[in-house]
Amino acid sequence: MQTIRHTRVLSDEIWPAQGAALALKRAALLALGIALLALSAKIRVPLWPSPVPLTFGTFAVMLLGAAYGPRLGLATLLGYLGLGALGFDVFANSSATENGLSYMAGPTGGYLVGFVLASLALGVAARRGWDRNVWRMALAMAIGNALIYAPGLLWLGHVYGWNKPILAWGLTPFLIGDALKLALAAVLLPGVWRIVGRARG
Repeated sequence: MQTIRHTRVLSDEIWPAQGAALALKRAALLALGIALLALSAKIRVPLWPSPVPLTFGTFAVMLLGAAYGPRLGLATLLGYLGLGALGFDVFANSSATENGLSYMAGPTGGYLVGFVLASLALGVAARRGWDRNVWRMALAMAIGNALIYAPGLLWLGHVYGWNKPILAWGLTPFLIGDALKLALAAVLLPGVWRIVGRARG
């Protein structure tokens, strides 16, 4: 049986650390990752002619998964979701009055589960070196998007009923934005790897 070689992820390469410094690094990256997830969820870019704005929450989820690897990426996502469960306004459509567990159990709850699955998938793909190749990174992003939409749409159908236009509500308006984010990530991460490689000589 062929052994799959696990490679270093981008955070390992940019910030190598051992011992106590490794624990400090992980804590710092976890805090930074949670902050980036919360910030990216609130960024909205109008996407004409679509009435649905482009947001960067899913983009940040998958990029962090790839850059951090499956373990740290999962810990970061769970920390982010934990803050949201406590009532902090960290989700795309949460607010001071609509937040916490009640928000997470609402229509977007399935997508939050998908965030965890997508982050793990991108982390595993990065450990196998997919983030160093444009086409493999594009495939990993496509898989990550599918893992977000599958539980998202299933939960949306459960909440509203399958007699409603679930795909029109929860999938088709976002496809253009997702294609743009996929293309950006497919170029961005391999490009960062090339820069790091040149910097290290």
